[in-house]
Amino acid sequence: MRPAQGLGFIYLSLLAALLLTVIPVPYQLTLFRPDWALLVVMYWTLALPRRVNIGTAFVVGFLTDVLVGTVLGVNALAFSVVSFVVGVNYLKIRNFAVIQQALLVGLLLALYQLLVFWLSHFLTGVNFRPAYLWPVVIGMLVWPWLFWLLRRYRRQLKIQ
Repeated sequence: MRPAQGLGFIYLSLLAALLLTVIPVPYQLTLFRPDWALLVVMYWTLALPRRVNIGTAFVVGFLTDVLVGTVLGVNALAFSVVSFVVGVNYLKIRNFAVIQQALLVGLLLALYQLLVFWLSHFLTGVNFRPAYLWPVVIGMLVWPWLFWLLRRYRRQLKIQ
């Protein structure tokens, strides 16, 4: 596969994750929606850190800010910090079993939620609710399936 085709699939998967982030769901399920865009950014940063890096994470985070309607830059900064942590430690994380990766992804998602809460609290006065942590738990449960799906397509399409 040519490099441009591989990059096209990466961007397509990021676009699909952004669409999953804003697709309407019943009100009762909104708290249980995983952070799709961040999960996909973490996968690609882990798999191909030279193609998907902090800059890509910042752009996807900024697009998430625009689509969700939060203060501009909050998700962009949080995505960048999480992507930096994954990018610096990608060789170690790759050697973990998928269940261990899911636990680490849970920690990174908790870091993301904490950063978003802190920034939102200082900028708009949002108060903390324990329900903010549901996307962390759901993201941990979704990670093995998302990892398997994206890795399967990455290998099938020979994206490097």
